[in-house]
Amino acid sequence: MTYAKDSTGPFYHGTRADLAPGDLLAPGNRSNYADRTLSWIYFSGTLDAATWGCELAKGEGRERIYIVEPTGAFEDDPNLTDRKFPGNPTESYRSREPLRIVGEVESWEPHPPERLAEMKAFLARLDAEGGPEIID
Repeated sequence: MTYAKDSTGPFYHGTRADLAPGDLLAPGNRSNYADRTLSWIYFSGTLDAATWGCELAKGEGRERIYIVEPTGAFEDDPNLTDRKFPGNPTESYRSREPLRIVGEVESWEPHPPERLAEMKAFLARLDAEGGPEIID
């Protein structure tokens, strides 16, 4: 695995998990979007992508965006960069090594309710058809 090109951070991870600085986010947990365990941990260099992460995360916890630092090598997320956004404008990455929580973004702009509803409906359709395909 190699480091993604031109990716120096800051990096973000959107979730509903209640974490603190110093905690580690590790691969091997359930996906935010699909009912399966993933062998990668995903993160982004943009607040917008992290916002989607926390807004779409399953669970009842408060939506949170953490500032994270990779503890090892990482690569472009092929689920987005190879399929939807060539060139990785969303700065979406994944790693098999943990991410260290270094802080939390206290104030961020949510997506408009109608746009969020559209995305949730899209994911529900994918789920009804067997779930979103995730390159793991």
